[in-house]
Parts: sequence; structure tokens; C-alpha cells
Amino acid sequence: MSRYVFTSESVTEGHPDKICDQVSDAVLDAVLAQDPASRVACETVVNTGLCLITGEITTNARVDFNSLVRGVIEQIGYSGARAGGFDARSAAVLIALDQQSPDIAQGVNEADDHDGDPLDLIGAGDQGIMFGYACDETPELMPLPISLAHRLARRLAEVRHNGSLGYLLPDGKTQVSVVYENDQPVAIDTILISTQHEADIDGVSEEKAVRERISADLWTNVVLPATADLVLKPDQDSTRFLVNPTGKFVVGGPQGDAGLTGRKIIVDTYGGYARHGGGAFSGKDPTKVDRSAAYAARYVAKALVAAGLARKAEVQLSYAIGVARPVSILVETFGTGKLSNDDLTALVQEHFDLRPGAIIATFALRDLPQQRGGRFYQDVAAYGHFGRSDLQLPWEDVTVVAANLRQATASRVGSPA
Repeated sequence: MSRYVFTSESVTEGHPDKICDQVSDAVLDAVLAQDPASRVACETVVNTGLCLITGEITTNARVDFNSLVRGVIEQIGYSGARAGGFDARSAAVLIALDQQSPDIAQGVNEADDHDGDPLDLIGAGDQGIMFGYACDETPELMPLPISLAHRLARRLAEVRHNGSLGYLLPDGKTQVSVVYENDQPVAIDTILISTQHEADIDGVSEEKAVRERISADLWTNVVLPATADLVLKPDQDSTRFLVNPTGKFVVGGPQGDAGLTGRKIIVDTYGGYARHGGGAFSGKDPTKVDRSAAYAARYVAKALVAAGLARKAEVQLSYAIGVARPVSILVETFGTGKLSNDDLTALVQEHFDLRPGAIIATFALRDLPQQRGGRFYQDVAAYGHFGRSDLQLPWEDVTVVAANLRQATASRVGSPA
């Protein structure tokens, strides 16, 4: 019997790096909502009393970036006396934006390999490799450790925003270790939550007492509600529960650590359970295949698993800058496939159009901010880009394509479970 423990982590929206991801994606939302053809590569840096947005943007949109940035910071919860050196109203906001390089633009505007097909006209915005993954461990077809870590992080933010635990502050991290036997999750070994908090809780300031209070409150108000609908649940007798292991977490957010866009790429994806191409998502418009092709790879992998063609599926795509068609496509099912990896790769090539222009059109990636009232990408910038049951993400809806794959392979695999 194979037995091992796998661990994944998540962070809350108030983590310094996640502040940056949300600001960068709020900028993307704002310009795409006005001009869907905008080209955006926006990076954000935060530190004590400072937020800098920089990068390259080519757009006809007119955006008050200063007000936009302050609004995002305030929504997260950094305002007033509890802001801790990073107040939405008083922090310095610096804007240093250029236009996209014409050398990059010419390859994106007209792909090197186009043959008159409109979808061939958009070349990849950069070279690179992207991975998508799905497995049957959870209803959303995500690995259980990252799914649990995101559940806890979202709930941690929820009880702060709704006032249930009013002493909590925005910064926080979660981590979940799951026990596997024969590649199946069988128990939750450890839950770790580090959450920023006020120094004094209801008149109690002694470090040990504060930590015990937070631990009891988090188990009751975060852990139990976040896992209530799961078959595999944490158990207070057998699941190790760690809270703020350093003893306290009063100084946090950008006052405690500088933040930067794109430093939580494993949190954004599969929690380390699958490979990652290295490219970040936030602040990038859909012509950047780091983002759009990663969404497409997840779509393909999820469709294969949903169709019953594999229990686990990882899809690798690669692109060349200025070229529309992928350089390579690879499917790996880790021995769980109903067909060979070669046959599944051929199936993907037949049923999925993975040119950047086709991906953008399939998911309406340029139009989503406008369709969703001016805000879409900011919402996926925290708590993961995949497996989100709380958001309607087009790359997560595989009902139709999975049915098509089942029909196309019925004669070769019978009736997939």
C-alpha cells in the first residue's frame, strides 16, 4: 500500500502578493471594460505606505488609476486605524505605465503563420509552456489539498468581512496536509492557519490567551463551516490544528512584507499537485498565453476527466511568440487513462482549437469585464483561478465538450464511468 502526505497552501486577499494581483487585475478589468482590444501587462508593488503600478498598457480607455487602486485596497480592508501603515486613503500611489513594445505588437496583431482565417491573425503574445490539470478527488475536479486550502482562506476572509470575528485583520494564510493511500485521499492530517489579528481581543492581550481564543474561534467559525459539506472532514482528535505558530500575527500586510504581482502562481493553480509553466496570470490581457492558454489547458484536462476518459489528466501546451498554433500539445494521464496518452493527445488536437484567437473567442476573454459590470479578472485574482464554484468561469464549464468527447470515444472505451 502506497501512503503519503501531500500539502498545499492558499492565502487571503489581504496577503501582500494578493493585493498586487488584485490591483493588477482591477486595472485589466477597467481598461477592457472600456476597450476590449486593450493590451495590458500591469505589475504592482506594495510596501509600507506605497503602491506602485507599472508595466505596459496600450488602450483607448480613460481610467483614473489612482482612485481605482485606492478602491481595491479599501475593499480588501486596509483603511482607517486598522490599516497598519497601509491605508487606502493615505498611501502613496505611483503610476509608471508605458505602451506595449511595437516589436511584440506586430506579432500579436498578425501571426506569422496566418492563412486568412481571422482566428489565425492573433499570434501568441509570448513564447512559453502552460499546464492544465484535473482529477476526480473533488466535485470541481481539483486536487483536494488546494481545494481545502482555498475553502479555508475564503471563509477566513468572510468572517472578517461580516464581523463574525471582528478582531481579524486582512492578511492571512492557510495550509492543508492530506493523507493519501493508493493515490486516494483518506484523511486530513494537518490544518495550519496564520491570520493577522488585533493585539487586544475583548480586553485580553496576553499572547497565549489570545492565541487560544483565536484557535477556538477559527475551528468553530472557519474550519467546521468550510468543510461541512465534505465526505472527508477534519477531526479535532486526529487532525493537527496549528494557528499562528510564531505566537502572534499583529503586524501584517504590506507593513510586514512587500508584495509583488505574480508571486503566488502555485496558489493560483493546483497547489503544487501538477506542474506549472512558470508564467503568472494577473495583470495580463488574453493575448498573453501565460493566462489564456493556461485557462484552455485546464478546460481540456477537466473535459477529459469529466468525460470519464481518465481519473487524472495533465495537459501541456507550448507557444512561440507571434505564432498562432501551439508548438506542441501533450496529454499525460499517469496510468489512469481509458485510452493511451498518444490517443488522447490526438483527440485533443481534433476537438479543441488552441490558437490564442480561438481561446479568446471560446471564453469571451476580452468581453467578460464588460459583460460582468466592469469586474471579472479581479475576482479570480484571489482564491484560485480554477475549480471556483463561487464564480461562473467559462473555462470551468465543460458539460458540452465532455459529452462530445464521450460520444467521440464511445466505440473505443465503452461507457466511461
